[in-house]
Amino acid sequence: MSAVVRIAATTLQEIRIARRNRWAILATLLLTAFSLSLALFAAGQSGQVKADTLTLTAASLATLSVYLIPLIALLISYDAFSGEMERGTLALALATPLTRSELCLAKFLAQIAVVGGAILVGYGVAALAVALPARGATAAGLAAWMRLTATSLLLGAVFVSLGIFISALARRTGTSAALAVGLWLLLVVLYDIALLGALVAGGDGLFATRIFPWLVLANPADAFRLFNLVLLDSAPVAGLDGLARNLPVPPTAVLAILIGWLLAAVAGGIAAARRLKP
Repeated sequence: MSAVVRIAATTLQEIRIARRNRWAILATLLLTAFSLSLALFAAGQSGQVKADTLTLTAASLATLSVYLIPLIALLISYDAFSGEMERGTLALALATPLTRSELCLAKFLAQIAVVGGAILVGYGVAALAVALPARGATAAGLAAWMRLTATSLLLGAVFVSLGIFISALARRTGTSAALAVGLWLLLVVLYDIALLGALVAGGDGLFATRIFPWLVLANPADAFRLFNLVLLDSAPVAGLDGLARNLPVPPTAVLAILIGWLLAAVAGGIAAARRLKP
């Protein structure tokens, strides 16, 4: 049996496990409710600004999905290895010709499929809700929505790979859960608060003009948000998101930051999985 066949078979098995645990259904319902609520709110605001409903919804989701997608991804992936080690099923899996690297890749593919399915369904329902009525969508709005969906999948993949990396390192479910929550708080919540505090303390000097924008772009969550906002000139943004109007690099180069995070986390997860001793 080839490595591709082993990975594909294990991926399908992991997806079935996620479905039995109701993670796939729960993630889909959360993202659907979240996206639809923002879409309906944007529909009520579209008459007050010069932007169609789909563009406004994409801007709102780009700003607020950065909290929910990483959390869902980490909750799905934090016990990928640690849970199996505690249940004793990891030893059974590794007793087959499946290698640790192949198992890690299969888990990654399965869990990003779960997160990706939730994103596609949730965003798709919201898009239909705002695009069907008159004036609900334009070419610019559809382009913004496609960018949002593609980068949301990439953001979910980044945090799924980070969750698997944490799980392989921690080897205990309680520890990996604590680390996953801590990572979410650090990258999604505390990072921006610390940067804004440093910006206020530093004033308009070198930190604000040269260092601050690059520190924002170094965070995968902020890179996702800013990439989606940079081309939405008609959508109102403020605060930290205002940096999207003055990125120090081309918008497409921001994707390299997300891809770099993804590759580094996947490589780290594989390296940690290779050292596991079930």
